[in-house]
Amino acid sequence: MESEEGDDIFQSLPVFAPDNALYQLYQYKGFWTTKTRLLEILAVHNQFVPLPTDVLLTSYPKSGSNWLKSLIFSIINRSTSKASLLSTHPSHLVPNLEIKVYRGGKLFMRRIFSTHIPYHLLPPSMKDSNCKIIYIARNPKDVIVSLWHFLGSNKSLPPITLEELVDGMCTGVFNHGPYFDHVLGYWKERLSDGSCSRRVFFLTYEELKRDTVDHVRRLGEFLGCPFDGDEEVGEIVRMCSFEHLSNVEANQSEEKIPYGTFTYKSFFRKGEVGDYKNWLTPEMIERIDRVAEEKLRGSGLSLLG
Repeated sequence: MESEEGDDIFQSLPVFAPDNALYQLYQYKGFWTTKTRLLEILAVHNQFVPLPTDVLLTSYPKSGSNWLKSLIFSIINRSTSKASLLSTHPSHLVPNLEIKVYRGGKLFMRRIFSTHIPYHLLPPSMKDSNCKIIYIARNPKDVIVSLWHFLGSNKSLPPITLEELVDGMCTGVFNHGPYFDHVLGYWKERLSDGSCSRRVFFLTYEELKRDTVDHVRRLGEFLGCPFDGDEEVGEIVRMCSFEHLSNVEANQSEEKIPYGTFTYKSFFRKGEVGDYKNWLTPEMIERIDRVAEEKLRGSGLSLLG
């Protein structure tokens, strides 16, 4: 990525700016994002120096990243994770890479970050390093519903309908989107023959829900932190369960997260697979399924259910 700075870059970018100010987006190299997010991505390219021990948790928003943050933090920091999970929100245990770099702040070893940056917009230095990348994907219909509730929890934002979100998902004019390109970028890298394929762990939210114990064990191996027995794995699964995390006082707080307008509590709703059936119309479901089948055809990846 070029080292463009400031407002000059925005003058030449396509803009999506309907009446709803929440969705004033800029298209940069095939992806749509807000002005602030793009400045953060540029800061990562210009300032961030990856280490081979870094771990990057990647996802499209509302795909289960908070659960994954808790699991990965606990796998790597086993001796202190229980106390940390009981007192600290996952967004602080695993900070957002773009915000951390853009806003400044101390970086720690072993560093674990989260990001929603598409694969092809990651800085070349990160792609060339030996850092571990873990990507979690989720059924796009549950992503839509989770995102709708999440945005609706913030009364300072203009309201948005499910129809508008479904349209954004299907047309690709979507914050952090196109959604399917976002997922496929990491999926294809996982399948590549290059060295990166050995450092990209791709999983789905549904797989993680179906067999959490097996995935925690596999993640431990992937991160170079293998488990000695099932008891330790089971304790991490229990500590990081939705039922446990959603009742932690730090995760129930109505305070707003730093550099944001959402409360800590808004990151925990239901965590169910297939909740979209309670909210989306048959027409919405059919439209998303049709686009998903078209976009994912021939990839070997299925996100529907």
